Amino acid sequence: MNNNALIILAPGFEEVEAITIIDLLRRADIPVTTASISEKTITGSHGVTIEADELIDDCINRDFFVIILPGGQPGTNNLKESEKVIALLKKQSEKKRLIAAICAAPTVLEKAGLTKGKKVTSYPTEEKVFVDSEYVNDRIVQDGNIITSRALGTAIDFSLYLIKSLCGEEKATEISNKILHSQTRSL
Repeated sequence: MNNNALIILAPGFEEVEAITIIDLLRRADIPVTTASISEKTITGSHGVTIEADELIDDCINRDFFVIILPGGQPGTNNLKESEKVIALLKKQSEKKRLIAAICAAPTVLEKAGLTKGKKVTSYPTEEKVFVDSEYVNDRIVQDGNIITSRALGTAIDFSLYLIKSLCGEEKATEISNKILHSQTRSL
């Protein structure tokens, strides 16, 4: 298995978060698969429609180095309601592989029972959901195999952190420099 990534999309996903992650990981030559939980043509929370690479059913029996969940509403609620998403996340966690979520999407990890006893962050209004976790107000938090981030405003930093985790600091710095990103968080 190489450093491949699965980004799971649900109707009502946050477009900027999803596209930023997809774009920057692909710029780093990370194989990215986007999978929809419903239909291949999927519309985000602000009316932007994209074509997913695959349906989630096509990904169930495949291995990914990291599974990534963008936030947004009602996208996050749709992810939480998907038994396939929850099962895929649990399988990923059992294999001690990376799981990353941004904005409201860390609540999906909580529903799957993956944040208990871990440090997490999320969109501020979701803090109350994490009763068995240590909530942290940092832009990006990693505890073991779980990586969480705050919101759309942290999407570039989150993406660069993922690149660092998958490819190393040199590649993350290279991509950061190419996009003229002034880093506010140390990779």
